[in-house]
Amino acid sequence: MRSDANLPAGAWDSDLEYCPTLTDAGRRMLARLRTHPAAPVYRNRSGNKLLAAEVAALLAHEREVMDAVIGWQPGQPPAWMSGFLRHAYAMVPHYRACGSPPARLVDVPLISRADLSQDIAAFVPDDADLARMINFHTTGTTGHPLLIASHPVVAGRYLAFHKRALHRFGVTLRHGAGQVGVMLLGHQRRCFTYVSVTPTMGESGLAKLNLHVDDWRHPDDRARYLDAMAPELIAGDPISFAELLNVPMTHRPAALMSVSMMLLPGMRSRLEQRFNCPLLDIYSLNEVGPVAVYDEAAGGHVLLQHRLYVEILDTQGKPVPDGVRGEITVTGGFNFCLPLLRYRTGDYASLAHGPHGPVLVGLAGRSPLRYRTASGAWINNIDITHALKPLAIALFGVHQQHDGTIVLRLAAGAMAQAQQARDLLAPFFGDVTVEVLLAEDKIIQYTSDLQEALA
Repeated sequence: MRSDANLPAGAWDSDLEYCPTLTDAGRRMLARLRTHPAAPVYRNRSGNKLLAAEVAALLAHEREVMDAVIGWQPGQPPAWMSGFLRHAYAMVPHYRACGSPPARLVDVPLISRADLSQDIAAFVPDDADLARMINFHTTGTTGHPLLIASHPVVAGRYLAFHKRALHRFGVTLRHGAGQVGVMLLGHQRRCFTYVSVTPTMGESGLAKLNLHVDDWRHPDDRARYLDAMAPELIAGDPISFAELLNVPMTHRPAALMSVSMMLLPGMRSRLEQRFNCPLLDIYSLNEVGPVAVYDEAAGGHVLLQHRLYVEILDTQGKPVPDGVRGEITVTGGFNFCLPLLRYRTGDYASLAHGPHGPVLVGLAGRSPLRYRTASGAWINNIDITHALKPLAIALFGVHQQHDGTIVLRLAAGAMAQAQQARDLLAPFFGDVTVEVLLAEDKIIQYTSDLQEALA
């Protein structure tokens, strides 16, 4: 066992502060996560912060989520919408200042991340429990750093939507007391890391850890620790999963879950083959939570939230017909500290309706961009994404310079695929320059110096 000297300051004294319903079994789980001989450095403290009544409410909410049918049609907001509008216009300062709620959702003014960034307090309802509120920062890639208003119950609700996504692929989470349920992976030089328990899963263990070697006494400890903890679900982003492929662990989780960034099919295939389990690609936003999960059989990302309505808007903010690409705009959600009306996400897709319910087709983060080919024609950045699909890479950036030349930036670990990448882009651009991508965190994947690129 590792010495108590390796634990965060005051670990044993403050566990109840972070996990109010903690039992002796939960304490033993936290000790196991922290003191295993191969454990990493856990640099921070966090926890579920849930009270007993809130745990019971979350279990009821999970049943509601799992049983819900999402079947609304475009231009026909669901039945809950009218009540949601009345509440927002009565209780949220920003909307109350707009007067009475309009009869139609399309008449509600649009908002964006810039509005939230300017004054987040104006979007928090008057009846929000400020004493229990959680506030966290997100940097994003849009130039608008954002403070998010949340609550322990809101954070606890994520699990229900993840379970709904997993159920779609035949996976039911079963780990409970004495087992590690979820491991959240990062791979950054500086990463927020902690251990906790999940009270709605019998206090199964939860850990956020950093795969960067600087957070471990020995690089080989990463495999030893993951094998010893045997998490049922491993979640991360393409960057951390690319590093996970370098970790010689033998444990096979029930599923992998990718969030935060676009996942190329080549990387998905490598991970599913290596771990012999499904990999779920979740479209999730800090402002909204888990929105949708990719399902090839459905042709895109299937919506997960039964109280979230999605519009697809053009550049003038007008709804577009099914099948036409536009900006994903959402109303509703499960964060009662931040009820959103017609929030422009900055992400793009088209919408389809069928046996799987509403489906986001061709999802792409951030504004669509055009690239000028060697022949002078223009192609969409989605065409580049499709061209690079065979590559098993976690992160890339494509930049077009003033003279039309293309610079493709790959993470250092993916440079072995540089020539293949050149070959895949050559039909569009001819010769392509490949450079090492220095950023370890989120980047804007598609950029251009050409003014016409934003047409």
